[in-house]
Amino acid sequence: MARGTLRIYLGAAPGVGKTFAMLNEGTRRTSRGTDLVVGFVESHGRPNTEGAIGNLEIVPRRVLTYAGKRFEEMDLDAILARAPEVVLVDELAHTNVPGSRSGKRWEDVEDLLAAGIDVISTLNVQHLESLNDVVEQITGVKQHETIPDAVVRAADQIEVVDMTPEALRRRMAHGNIYPPERIDASLANYFRPGNLAALRELALLWVADRVDERLQQYLVDHGLEVDGGARERVVVALTGGPGGEALIRRAARMAQRVKGDLVGVHVRSDDRAAAGSMERLAGQRRLLLDLGGIYHEVAAADPGLGLVRFARTERATQLVVGASRRSRWAHLAHGSVITRVLRDAGQIDVHVIATGAQAEPPTPIVTRPHPSLRRRRRLAGLTAAVVLVPALTAVLDALRSHLSLSSVLLVYLLAVVAVAAIGGILPALVTAGAAFVVSDYYFTAPIHSLSMAKGDNVVALIAFVVVAAVVGQLVSRSARRRAEAIRARAEAETLARLSGTLLSEQDPLSALTSNLCEAFRCESIAVLRRDDHLWTVEASAGAGEPALPDAATATVPLGSDTVLTAVGVNLTADDIQVLHAFAGQLALAAERRRLRAEAAAATGMAEANQLRTALLATVSHDLRAPLTSIKAAVTGLRHPDGNLAPSAGQGLLQTIAVDTDRLNNLVANLLDMSRLQVGALDLVEIDVRVDGIVGQAIQTLGDVRGRVVVDVPENLPAVHADPSLLVRAIANVVAHHLDAAHLGGSVRVSGRQVDARVDLRVENDAGPHLASGRESRDSADLGLAVARGFVEAMHGRLVVDESDDGANAVLLQLPARTT
Repeated sequence: MARGTLRIYLGAAPGVGKTFAMLNEGTRRTSRGTDLVVGFVESHGRPNTEGAIGNLEIVPRRVLTYAGKRFEEMDLDAILARAPEVVLVDELAHTNVPGSRSGKRWEDVEDLLAAGIDVISTLNVQHLESLNDVVEQITGVKQHETIPDAVVRAADQIEVVDMTPEALRRRMAHGNIYPPERIDASLANYFRPGNLAALRELALLWVADRVDERLQQYLVDHGLEVDGGARERVVVALTGGPGGEALIRRAARMAQRVKGDLVGVHVRSDDRAAAGSMERLAGQRRLLLDLGGIYHEVAAADPGLGLVRFARTERATQLVVGASRRSRWAHLAHGSVITRVLRDAGQIDVHVIATGAQAEPPTPIVTRPHPSLRRRRRLAGLTAAVVLVPALTAVLDALRSHLSLSSVLLVYLLAVVAVAAIGGILPALVTAGAAFVVSDYYFTAPIHSLSMAKGDNVVALIAFVVVAAVVGQLVSRSARRRAEAIRARAEAETLARLSGTLLSEQDPLSALTSNLCEAFRCESIAVLRRDDHLWTVEASAGAGEPALPDAATATVPLGSDTVLTAVGVNLTADDIQVLHAFAGQLALAAERRRLRAEAAAATGMAEANQLRTALLATVSHDLRAPLTSIKAAVTGLRHPDGNLAPSAGQGLLQTIAVDTDRLNNLVANLLDMSRLQVGALDLVEIDVRVDGIVGQAIQTLGDVRGRVVVDVPENLPAVHADPSLLVRAIANVVAHHLDAAHLGGSVRVSGRQVDARVDLRVENDAGPHLASGRESRDSADLGLAVARGFVEAMHGRLVVDESDDGANAVLLQLPARTT
């Protein structure tokens, strides 16, 4: 069924005449004979609007009760049952009352379009999601009912209902929009000339932008596109903090303006100063998806570096970040993400947008973790420092008389090196500081005092701290380099293993997803493909794979309609880069699977066409032969000059009867073949005795049944089959052999048990009529083809068996009943 078309009348403000224009269009189409109904029209008590409804058919509204009040909503089910050609639906962005079939009216419209019904609707520009914040800044009124821009952009037609601010204010003053008690307040607030002019320009610019999109698409479709540059990609940073919604809308407008992709990313780190509300982040994610963007989450200890790495991985051309109003102390204590982004962005254009929102007070933290060392290692290093310093102090204090200060400091330096190797620079500095204090207190004169009597001791201790810090930094850096080398080796092994999977597997998509899920320790991973606005799972691994990209933690596009999704994983920007490295291979594997399925379908279609051609050839002959005989017999009986003997007349009547039976059987087989091809075969399977079924099949053959010899033992096990279909299959095979037998020859039907099946063998005395390996020719016989379809539907097989003496037979192999 073809999808319906959507036409939207877009207005800059209430009262410009959108509903009136929609009703006029409905009246015009009805006058031309179009089957049109009014699904929902909100007249707001305006006489002109109510009069414009006229004689249009109105589908009664559905009455719902919510919070003790009665509400009227569009009755979607009634409209679908009525199935008109066109339906008028007012106020596309309307939010339905709880209890309705859908949460939004535009979702009801999607159901109508999917049912093949054309829809004409209305919308004000302030309800567009991407312009919601701009309209609020212009008018001071926040619109709570919004609609995703993608829904409106997908409309087949958008027509602006335009009116100058002066004309609209006159309509308001004349009482054509609001009741008298609301006129003065409206003219002084929302309907100020400046507001209306700004809203009007906003609507015209939005529609002009869409017209430009259509023009670009037209140029591409007709091979006239001259701009071969790379597509723009706008990445916006999401934090879950206040003001993020305005940042997303601003980025969406940038992406729309340059006809680019919108990508949102949330960089997770242990820096609680940069953390926002998870609930607010979820809302920002929904807004991003509503505006047609793609959402990602990455993990990075340094948010600025992680954001830049992600932007480079996504080949972003523009990066949008928000400027919060943090204090200078907060910037000094926690660093500036924006400064890091500006320094490392390179060729990426960075937009720092003032959101106007006050940042939430940061949670106090001690340090920012180093990106290369995990929390567990840092804790282990601090634990080692706490244990080593007191233990070494106790041992060295016992050996005080045999050790100099330099020896003591060297021992403590070894402890600093050990702690640095375990936990990095931070625990090493803690160890060095503790060793400095302990050395001064226990081993520098005067003992058990923090003062120092000799200046050279002061120099020695300061030098110890500096050397300890440098050595600790070098050891920590070496540990980080080792961790990076291990990670690089693991990535290389992952790439090699996945590449081997791609080359070794015939259908590598499932194996690739399983290996990726294991390599990145995901809860689940899936490859999703979009087909007619519905997402289907091409391959998945893990538990609870995401059925939609919105439900995933991270998504990697594999093509225009295919994405890789991952759930429950702390993916870093480097991980995303590795996934991107395999995006091409995964897309290739998905395309290979699709092409293989198409090839299999094409092969099946070719075989079906070959069978149809053979059947048509056979049926044309089989139909023509009995019709010719019947026509000749009837002509002989009706001839006016004919003086037929009674026996001759009876012979002609017998010919008519026999050939009529042949035609009847042929038509029955044609009907059965059509049922088999469309899959409309209803089976009623029971346990049946083979000898009884064979007897029933022979009885249906009429006068020729005397030429059939039956040798089917009574002690054969029963088979689980549909009795009527099995009778037809056996009768068709026997009839086929009777036709192939010599004039007056016989056909033999025998049966035996072979392992867990029962074989019925049908053969004639015509010699090698059915050549082995010519089952396609057998299929050309309509009766035999129907028999094969029936037997296979009952989980059996129909094959040609060549015996040692050169005679051929047809075997009906049926599974025996197991007890």
